[in-house]
Order: sequence, then structure tokens, then C-alpha cells
Amino acid sequence: MSFSSDVKTELCRDGLSRRCCAVAEAYGVLLYANTFSPRQIRILTENEAFAQRLPRLFRRAFALDFDQTPPEDREGKKTFLITDRDKLRTIFSAFGYDPDRALAHHVNLAVVESDCDRAAFLRGAFLAGGSVTDPARGYHLELATGHESVCRETHALLLDMGFEPKDAVRGRSWLTYFKKSDAIEDLLTTLGASLSAMGIMEAKVEKHMANAMNRLTNCDMANADKVTDAAAQQLAAIRAIEAGPGLDALPPVLQETALLRIANPSCSLSDLAQLAFPPVSKSCMNHRLRKLMEFSRSL
Repeated sequence: MSFSSDVKTELCRDGLSRRCCAVAEAYGVLLYANTFSPRQIRILTENEAFAQRLPRLFRRAFALDFDQTPPEDREGKKTFLITDRDKLRTIFSAFGYDPDRALAHHVNLAVVESDCDRAAFLRGAFLAGGSVTDPARGYHLELATGHESVCRETHALLLDMGFEPKDAVRGRSWLTYFKKSDAIEDLLTTLGASLSAMGIMEAKVEKHMANAMNRLTNCDMANADKVTDAAAQQLAAIRAIEAGPGLDALPPVLQETALLRIANPSCSLSDLAQLAFPPVSKSCMNHRLRKLMEFSRSL
């Protein structure tokens, strides 16, 4: 399953103890579902946990059943349908709508006054029209609805809850979305998917550690290249001295340094300094090698 599907499965574990929260969640489902009109309600989903939750949700919220539900063995997209006018009237009246008039798709704030109702509404919106990217690939959570006013009012609701969403249009869908991992973690926690929020945090830590390891590896490789280049230049200088006046022309300390470098062509300055007799500091060894380089250039 995808990460998005896992999140929805976790959200569906939340109980339906309070009727007001069930009504608010069903409201979010309907405003972000495929069809919500005076003639019919049609909800499509591929998530098995959400498909099992929908009948229980509507019984708790409205004390009614769907007119059509998918077979239990149905795979892929599952369709839930209500066309009975009495059932539609019951649902519309719960949200302050009159089905005999043109249905204006707006978020009735009276349905989502309390904090728990707001969280339930957003949970329903995510279950019906939401998705979230696998945090291993990136950070993106969105809610997609076919109603511009619903998108605008959900945006305002999220702002009032302390979130900072962004809006966009994709084809015939209006999107409310988040791109920052911290905001996605907080929203999922608010909706009731704290384990999924922890999964995003863990993925972020793993990415940070992987990036840190890459930086260290690149730094080590760069340092190794510098040591190799410097040693090659020093050996070339020593060979030039050997070919000219010879190493006997050097002071004893520089002779020892030259022989050390010849015997240990890949050693770093620190290692070379420890091999000297007696051992010297890294800066002292660096000074001696610079003297060798200067002597070579003077030939």
C-alpha cells in the first residue's frame, strides 16, 4: 500500500463515539466526495478501511444506510450511493441545507464550531479527497474538491486553526495543500494519524543522517585528494633534489623529512609528523616540507 493509503487506514481506526463528530466527518466526506447533489450522493474509494468505515459513519451521523454498497469481494474502486429523497433530505437538513432549492456548496461553520468537530471535518475531507506523498520521496499533502467555495472556506478554517495552507487549481479540482514537513506532521496529528506523523519525522531524520554521511564522505574524499596532490608535489621536489645536488646537500632535519616522505608517499602530515624521530607537530612537519619545496624551486 501507499503511504497515503496507510494514513487513511490509520484515520479509520478512530472511533465514532460522538454523534457531532460523526456528522462533521460525514460533512467533510460529502464536500470532498465525487457527487453531493439533491438527486444523489455518490462516494468512490479504493481504500478498504474507508469503505468499511463509511456505512458505520452514516449510521452514526444520520441513522440511515446507503442505498447501494459495493460487494464485499469487490477490488479496486468501490461505490457508495444514496438516491432516496427522504434520506437525502435527512442528510441535507443536518447541514442546514434545503434540498428543494439549489444546493450551494459552502462550509456551514455551525457544523464545525468545536475543535473536535473541525478535526473530524478535515479527517472526512482527507479520507474522501486527500492524499499525502511518501516522505521518503518528498513532502506534499493536499485536499482536492470540485467546489471553489469549499476550498476557500476550508483554507480559512485551517488558518483559524493555526495552519498556513496554500491553494491551487488542477483541472476541475481546487486544492488546499501543504509542502512543509512540520505542517504536515501537525495536521496529521490533529486528524488522528499520529503514527503516520511519526513516520514523517523518522523519514526526515533518516534523510538528514544520509545527507550528513554524504557530506562527510565527500569531505573525506576531498581531503584525501588534497593529501595525495600535496604528497605528489613533495615527492617531485625531492626527486628533483636527488637528481641535482642530492639529498646530502640538505640539512640533516630536511634529509630525514625527505626520506620519510619517500618511504611513506600516502601518509598525511599528521601521520608523517608522528613517524619523525623524535615526533614533531603537524605544523613543524609542514614547515619542513615547505623548506624542501623551496630548496627544490631554487635549483
